[in-house]
Amino acid sequence: MELIPGLPNDVSLECLIRLPYTHLLSAVTVCRSWHSEILLPSFRHRRKSAGLSRHVIVMVQSQTDPNRKSKSGLSKNSGTPVYRLTVYDPVTGCCTGLPEIPGFSNGLPLFCRVASVGFNLVVMGGLNPENWEACSDVYVYNFASATWRRGRDMPGSTRLFFGCASDNERRVVVAGGHDTEKNALRSGMMYDVAEDKWTLVADMANERDECKVVFHRGKFYVIGGYETLLQGQFGKSAEAFDPCTWQWDPMVDDFLRDDMCPRTCVDGGNGTVYMYHDGEVATLNYSSTTRIPNDMNLVSCMIKCGGRLLVIGSDGSGGSLGLYVLDMRSSTWIKADIPEEYSGHIQSGCCLKI
Repeated sequence: MELIPGLPNDVSLECLIRLPYTHLLSAVTVCRSWHSEILLPSFRHRRKSAGLSRHVIVMVQSQTDPNRKSKSGLSKNSGTPVYRLTVYDPVTGCCTGLPEIPGFSNGLPLFCRVASVGFNLVVMGGLNPENWEACSDVYVYNFASATWRRGRDMPGSTRLFFGCASDNERRVVVAGGHDTEKNALRSGMMYDVAEDKWTLVADMANERDECKVVFHRGKFYVIGGYETLLQGQFGKSAEAFDPCTWQWDPMVDDFLRDDMCPRTCVDGGNGTVYMYHDGEVATLNYSSTTRIPNDMNLVSCMIKCGGRLLVIGSDGSGGSLGLYVLDMRSSTWIKADIPEEYSGHIQSGCCLKI
């Protein structure tokens, strides 16, 4: 069947891959052949190889919309903020909201984790805002079809405050966190999004509650965290899982410069891990440092986006949202203007290349 009547299919594909990512949803509804082609992994790879992909940021953000059924922006059962998924386009500066996860009309699971895999956003774990129960739920949102699907639940005991990261192509690694008795965990697992399949991996050498997982140089680095008996006392070691050998590398005791919370650690895409520490965005060995802007007094999250870092925190005016883009090549800052509707606290996020 011809994708576009009168044109060879290879020429038709060259036309389709040039569609703006915002038009993909309309395109998949045109006909079955377009729907099937656009949802194939090869379609995304073809866009990427041709340099036509576009970076977008998805953030877990507290609700500030006064028209929401909870007018205070809080969950109906408590004073806890209601969180939603916000999409930020760093080129246009536009923000939009994603559709609610089916069954979660009162907001996202609290402290859930997000990861990007191809055209998909994976949301997993957290506390159900209706009953405060920890859940092992997995949901996958496809940006091409604008649909949610239920993934296979995370296996084993329910965990919270775990780290997770993806290879951006197919797999997500989950590691550490704590169980319902607040025992720090050393276990890990890998989720294949395409096959909707979980596979357990060998335990880490250390328990790691509130760790950060970063996909770096082809391996999944599990950074920092703390053990059960050292509640809140973060360490500076890291362990790397190699998906090619299916083994953990020897632990690196001094991966971080200091004992610190690793939540801002992010792979810079240039073979270097960046982090926020003591007023600076720096590489791990401090060979490169950039002072944060004067009107930002706290950084809570950093997200790599192409050759830039999205640096999110609080500005100097009463703790309101501050969002800057750092060009890592020139060490220059650009302040992002965010609409009032999307000015709530940002807990975490990830970047998709669509």
